Amino acid sequence: MFNLDTFKTFSRAVAFGAVAVSAIAFAGAAKAAPVQLFPFFQPLPPFAAPQPIQPYQAPTYQTEPSEDQDAVEMPARFRRQTVSYATREAPGTIIIDTPNTYLYYVLGNGQALRYGIGVGRDGFTWSGTQSVTRKAEWPAWTPPPEMIARQPYLPRHMAGGPGNPLGARAMYLGGTIYRIHGTNAPDTIGKRVSSGCIRLTNDDVSDLYSRVNVGTKVIVLPMTERRAELGTVTR
Repeated sequence: MFNLDTFKTFSRAVAFGAVAVSAIAFAGAAKAAPVQLFPFFQPLPPFAAPQPIQPYQAPTYQTEPSEDQDAVEMPARFRRQTVSYATREAPGTIIIDTPNTYLYYVLGNGQALRYGIGVGRDGFTWSGTQSVTRKAEWPAWTPPPEMIARQPYLPRHMAGGPGNPLGARAMYLGGTIYRIHGTNAPDTIGKRVSSGCIRLTNDDVSDLYSRVNVGTKVIVLPMTERRAELGTVTR
């Protein structure tokens, strides 16, 4: 016989079990993915502390000869070196071997210090004997009128410094417009590109400058006097 009280008790038990299962399932889902109550509010990015302001540093300018400036792959024969050199000239004399693009500083006892140089281009070489009448460190440059006439775009005056074509040092020859000087274009050593001046790398001209005094004799050999490859390396 159907018992109504038993059926009501069973129905309550089933309903209670269903509610319990739903609650457990909901709790598991909530734990796995928490529900955002206000999804339209986005979380703020983490606050980054301001970086300290770096003090201004003024650009630096080169004031001394730098190896970097002369860091061009120089052929071995143009590197400064002591060589055997037969001459009757007194120690301290400078001999410019124009055709071979060498400068010799006579040491005596059959030896000389040899430097690679750049010389005048075709039509601008010269020869003769002069003496050093003035020396200057980081010299200013005032192109002579005849040079400006050929190259009107040249500056009328340029202060000394790394950008100056006379380079780090200059030794002025007699009352001429010619000088033995450095260069900011070391790749021109061994070439004929100047208007008659003799150029060395800044490192080499600084070395020569330290050896030369005002009054030093300078002999410039003519282009036509092409001597044999003089100067056997001694060290």
